[in-house]
Amino acid sequence: MSGQPGNGPSETGAHPTAGRGTESASSAGSASPAGARALSFLERRSALLLLALLAVGTLRIVLTYRVFNHTIDEPAHIACGMEWLSKGVYRYETQHPPLARVAAALGLYLEGVRTIGRPDMYDEGVDLLYAHNHYDLHLSLARLGVLPFFWLAAGAVYLWAKRGFGPAAAVLATFFFTFLPPILAHAGLATTDMALTGTLTAAFLAMWVWLERPTAPYAVVFGLMGALAVLSKFSSLFYFAAAAGVSAVAFWRWNRPADIFSAARARARSLGTSVAALVLLTGAFYRFTFGEPGKGWPPIPLPELFQGVYVVLGHHYRGHPAYLLGQYSETGWWYYYLVALAVKTPLPLLVLAGLGAVWMWRRRRSGVRWWLPLVFSGVIVVGASFGRIHIGVRHILPVYVGMSIAAAVATLHLLDRAKRARWAGWAVGALLVWYAGSSLAAHPDYLAYFNFLAGERPERIIVDSDLDWGQDMKRLARRLRELGAREVTFTPVIVADLEARHGFPPVKPMDPFEPSPGWNAVSITMLKVFRLGLGRDGAGIALWPERIEPAERVGKGVLLYYFPPGGQDRLRPSAPRESR
Repeated sequence: MSGQPGNGPSETGAHPTAGRGTESASSAGSASPAGARALSFLERRSALLLLALLAVGTLRIVLTYRVFNHTIDEPAHIACGMEWLSKGVYRYETQHPPLARVAAALGLYLEGVRTIGRPDMYDEGVDLLYAHNHYDLHLSLARLGVLPFFWLAAGAVYLWAKRGFGPAAAVLATFFFTFLPPILAHAGLATTDMALTGTLTAAFLAMWVWLERPTAPYAVVFGLMGALAVLSKFSSLFYFAAAAGVSAVAFWRWNRPADIFSAARARARSLGTSVAALVLLTGAFYRFTFGEPGKGWPPIPLPELFQGVYVVLGHHYRGHPAYLLGQYSETGWWYYYLVALAVKTPLPLLVLAGLGAVWMWRRRRSGVRWWLPLVFSGVIVVGASFGRIHIGVRHILPVYVGMSIAAAVATLHLLDRAKRARWAGWAVGALLVWYAGSSLAAHPDYLAYFNFLAGERPERIIVDSDLDWGQDMKRLARRLRELGAREVTFTPVIVADLEARHGFPPVKPMDPFEPSPGWNAVSITMLKVFRLGLGRDGAGIALWPERIEPAERVGKGVLLYYFPPGGQDRLRPSAPRESR
């Protein structure tokens, strides 16, 4: 940060030497002939390639809408958003802010659906989806509401990489980001995780652009992006504050600005503009309400916001039922997200992001562009690891922003080396093909994607929203019809009218200790996390599905068994296979 009012961090802006040797990530002049041609194409067509990547990603996301039924959390988010739109209040649940929920409910609202008024938000959301017998349409409309956050996230990745490392890096980073199965998965669900990823990334990037050029327009953009992040998910408050704080300390440590106090004073008035924009947009989404956030509290502005933050803090303090590597816990494990990233991220990206992180760290004293993506992603992983809610990689989804940029830097570095070492060109080509192929092969099961480190039984490692979030009920209903099942014993992990709305035969509740004669379907998350309804009381107890191999797996998250009535031996209706 310069001491001059109009100057900011010298390396946050567009990098004017993006083609200058190894000091730049984009080195078309020194790459091999094939690499130079590829880099030249990426640089000349970067904007067009961005649009192409967005189009491909959007198509892949939309094609999953009707494959899967609603997941556990989607009905609740839709119900809360519809309450905001229909009744002008936000009372079902304040633990999550309204932005993504309103976006998810908007399509249904425009289609004519209105709040029904069920006491439970999950029941309410399910009824909204079933309203007018347009389940698939309503679910698709809700999921379409999340797509703009995917576009925002991908656009922010592109702009961040372009400002720091040039247009070729921008295209590559966007490619890595838009081909990530976890990103595609949560961009296709009516939940809050993609909204957090897009808005948090945009807010962090807007902050550094504003620091470089603290003019009123950039200040307004910074404030608006910050408000959108707060309105997407309350974890953004911690992630943003921590990333900004660590970045400031790192900048001071490595750049030693001559007069940081003058620079801060020069930005103080502009910062007021940002704060005003943030407060106004946040207040507007909470309708500038004034009241008591809870019993015994004095009346304050935006009580739902403060109540939500309070509820989130309480949730983190209490923890949440979770499963990892055969263990059950309600307070989690510090290494949970490290394991989740290791098995949920395509291996080529792990390799390239790791190499990129090493090279970027070595250049950290050369300017903020080299270490800013690492700080952004690192703070998110560390912060979430020491929390107590460990239920899926979705809670740290923004970490893939920094990883994608680091992978792009590594790719360009390898292309630069290819002129002197042919193996580097072959290596980067193989990794890119492997990455694209593994991503395309995962369709449509992006939610349940695991790399080969997880093996054939990923439920031995992690479950919940990383494997079985209740998304396979359509597949299970179809398989039961194929088998001619007249009834099924099943305890689903989601709220749904399985019989009337999804074509199930009559459903009986499951005994955790004894299978029923006939067909038995087991939700992996219901088994591993909720212990088939026993909860923490079932921790450490071997339940019957854990002692018997299933006849087959339906989709990714349901195990199917058959026990002949009156018999002792299990009948396998078909060879164990995965039903799609």
